[in-house]
Amino acid sequence: MRRPLRKFGSAFALVGAAAAGGLAISCGSGVPTQPKPEQLDPALVSAGKDIFRFDTFGDEKYWTDTLRMHEVIQSAVSPAAALSVGFKVDVDSVPRAVRDAIAAGTVDLASPATTVTLLKLNAVVGLKGDVRTINGRDTLARVGITCALCHSTVDNSFAKGIGHRLDGWPNMDMNAGAIVALSPAVSPALKTILNSWGPGKYDPRINLDGLSTPLVLPPAYGLAGVDKVTYTAEGSISYWNAYVAVTQMHGQGSFSDPRIGVNVLQTPDLVTPKLTALRQYQLSLGTPKPPAGTVDDAAEARGRALFNGAANCASCHLGTTYTDVNFNRLHAPSETGMDPRYAARTADKAYRTTPLRGLLQHAPYFHDGSAATLAAVVDHYDGALSLRLSSQQKHDLVEYLKTL
Repeated sequence: MRRPLRKFGSAFALVGAAAAGGLAISCGSGVPTQPKPEQLDPALVSAGKDIFRFDTFGDEKYWTDTLRMHEVIQSAVSPAAALSVGFKVDVDSVPRAVRDAIAAGTVDLASPATTVTLLKLNAVVGLKGDVRTINGRDTLARVGITCALCHSTVDNSFAKGIGHRLDGWPNMDMNAGAIVALSPAVSPALKTILNSWGPGKYDPRINLDGLSTPLVLPPAYGLAGVDKVTYTAEGSISYWNAYVAVTQMHGQGSFSDPRIGVNVLQTPDLVTPKLTALRQYQLSLGTPKPPAGTVDDAAEARGRALFNGAANCASCHLGTTYTDVNFNRLHAPSETGMDPRYAARTADKAYRTTPLRGLLQHAPYFHDGSAATLAAVVDHYDGALSLRLSSQQKHDLVEYLKTL
C-alpha cells in the first residue's frame, strides 16, 4: 500500500553525512573493499548539471496548487526579503544592464515585482518560475523548486547573496522552514515548528512521522567513492535523490523503501530516468580547497600524525574517503555521544561516519549542528572518547581537519 505523505516539505537532495565517529562496529560481513570511483561520462555530467540546477520533477503541482507559493512570492516576497531567508541570485543569469542598475541603486529591491523579474530571468538559484504576461504585466503563474535550492550557494562576488554559483555547497543561509511557513495552506501549529528550525536545517522525515529533529544541510560535493551518502546510511546518492525528489520536493516520480514504510508510485515517473545523470553531476563536484593562509602548516603536520595515530580518528575515518561506511559499519549514537533522536526515526537506528571532505567550508557540524566549529568537534570527541588531548593537540587536529 502507498503510505500517505503529509503535504509539506522542501527540496533537499540530502546527500551529505552525519559527523559520527568513534569505535567501529560491523554491520555487515565479508571482506571489506573500497568501491572503485564511478567513471564519469561528460554528456551525462552535463545533463545532470541541468537537472540539478533547473529540473523540478513536476513539483509545481505541490508548490503552486497546494501551498500557493506563487501567490506568496508575487504579493509579498521582495528580493530583499528573499535574500534575508537564504535565497541566492545567480549573477551570470542577470543581464549586464540589470546588474548595472542594481549596483546603481535604481532597481527596487523592496518590490515583489523585481523578484518576479528575477524568476523570469531564471536567476533565483533553486527556484523556477513560470512567468507569463497577463494584462500587460509579468505574472508568476506557477513555481517549483530544484535540488540547487539548498545544495548550491553563490560566492557573493556581486553582493551578499548575489554572485557566481557554487554547486554542491550547502546553502547554510537557507531558512527552509520559514519559507514553507509562509504558505497560507500551512497550519499555525506547523508554522511554529517550521519557524523553529532556523537557517541551514531541514527535517526530511517530518511529513512521514510528524516528529521534528532537523538536520544540518550537508554538502553535495566530494562524494566520489563514498558508498552510502546519507546521514544514516540508508542508501546511495540515487537512493537519496529519489527519496527527496518524490517525498520532499513532491515531484512526480516513484520511490519505495519498506524499511521506512514508504511506497509511492506515480506515472509518468519524472524522477527515475534522471537519477543516473544527476548522480554523475554530483560525483563530478570536487572538494573545495581551504582559502590561502588559513592553515598552520607545522600544526597541520602534527595533527595529521595525531589523526592517524594516538587520537585514533583513522579507525573510523578510513582511507581516502575518510569513512568506514564503505566497510558496512555504522555507529550507535551512544558510541560517540550523538543525539539519538533522528537515528531512532531511521532504518538502522544508527549513524554513519562522515567522509570529512571540505569540512572548513560547511560549519556547523554533526547531523544536528551541535558543534559550531571544528574546535567544538574535537572537544566533543575528546570528552566522548576519553582521548585526553592537550590544548596543543586539539589545535593541531583542527589545523589538519581544515585541509581535508
